Amino acid sequence: MKKILYMTDLYYPAKGRNYYEEDLYITQRLKDSFDLVLCHPQNSESFEDDVDLVIFRNTGPVTGFSDVYDDFVNRVKSKGLKTFNEFTGKADMCGKQYLLDLTLEKFPVIPTVDTIDDLGLLPDCERYVIKPKDGADSIGLEFLTKDEIFERDLSNTLIQPAIDFEYEVSFYFINDKLEYALYAPDKSKRWDLHRYDFTESDIEFAEKFIKWNGIRYGIQRVDACRTREGELLLVELEDLNPYLSILELDDVTRDNFIDDLTVALNELLE
Repeated sequence: MKKILYMTDLYYPAKGRNYYEEDLYITQRLKDSFDLVLCHPQNSESFEDDVDLVIFRNTGPVTGFSDVYDDFVNRVKSKGLKTFNEFTGKADMCGKQYLLDLTLEKFPVIPTVDTIDDLGLLPDCERYVIKPKDGADSIGLEFLTKDEIFERDLSNTLIQPAIDFEYEVSFYFINDKLEYALYAPDKSKRWDLHRYDFTESDIEFAEKFIKWNGIRYGIQRVDACRTREGELLLVELEDLNPYLSILELDDVTRDNFIDDLTVALNELLE
């Protein structure tokens, strides 16, 4: 059997989610096909040369161990370590700059700027959302009025209009295949998720960002919001360690996901 190092933080206290339950389930399903060992990224270096593949999963925001993470990515690139996800993404694994880039490229994304001087490029609104450029998991997210915006030091900060949306929806991919979608019908409960029956236009929307990012091997989650006008806008493209809500799925969808994940891992290991 091929050897896999599965990186996770089983003790990370994620709001509304139990990382450890998801990762224990996935590894329990994968152990029949691979030799697996679990560890936190802080302890991974001594194992990396002894395995065939490293899976980077529910580690929590890497800002909590940024030096360790940067060293790991450097080893991946200098040693040519095989990883899943592969570290070629342009989205969350590199911070939030991509939201600015996608705005300029006219993608269907929540309009985003990073300076008060560009505030006029955003739709006029009563409230704005600010978030750190290197943030994750809603850490540092605030809602401010226009007056409050001008009173704050917003260096290294993204500014967005506060969108009055109907609901949030997430599309989950393995490589370039859409596996399933989930949505939060009550927008005040982000992680109270239900099955979402996507349309062809929904698929086209989500695939647009997967193609833009160009990751060959990995799991990605395209998070979007549905506006009152019916438009989907990108909220986040999670291409590093997206939480999958896998235990919320029906048995058939969950089994199909694990089967496709196993196939994807074997393809990468060939």
